[in-house]
Amino acid sequence: MSTTEVLEVLFGSKTRARMMRFFILNPKGEYTFPEILRKNLLKSPEARKELNIFKKARFTKERKKGGKKYYFINPDFPFYKEIERLIVRSDIFPQCKSLSMIKKVGNVKLAVTTGVFLNYEKGDVDLLIVVDGVSRAKLKKMIANLEAEVGREIRYMIIDNEELTYRLNMLDRFIIDMFKGPHEIIINKAPKVKQIISRLEK
Repeated sequence: MSTTEVLEVLFGSKTRARMMRFFILNPKGEYTFPEILRKNLLKSPEARKELNIFKKARFTKERKKGGKKYYFINPDFPFYKEIERLIVRSDIFPQCKSLSMIKKVGNVKLAVTTGVFLNYEKGDVDLLIVVDGVSRAKLKKMIANLEAEVGREIRYMIIDNEELTYRLNMLDRFIIDMFKGPHEIIINKAPKVKQIISRLEK
């Protein structure tokens, strides 16, 4: 059972776990109900029920601006820190189900996760995909699913194999720093990447 599934069991439902993660990981954000639905890929009736529970428990608050209701995390919630630690710790694990969609976005040569997937705040990106013949529609769908699963915006970079080869030949600082830091290789069909990693590990 993945960490995400464990949280769903502990919190009672996928919707509740996803919404709690979303509010905890976006503590400065204020969102309308339609935004909450869209960002978390949730259905209205169940999400509305959970949001009402959150408000009743004072886990979230609401305010009106411009005739709209905005919802945000209550930092004074008694168990805020405990829930935050549990959710942040769960981000250490990169087993997001939506990552399996990567291979469908095109002819993927390399896929690397870092940043939010490994609880590494210093990373410049969360996901690097090297792909030829990318399908923008499938890429957009995958990112939307990842963001809903992770609970925050995914910083991603898409380049083709030609650009990867150029960057590796130039010992591009961005690529080198990414491989020096915490990262998880999901797909690797680029032989030169293996050479670079071996060299950095010496």
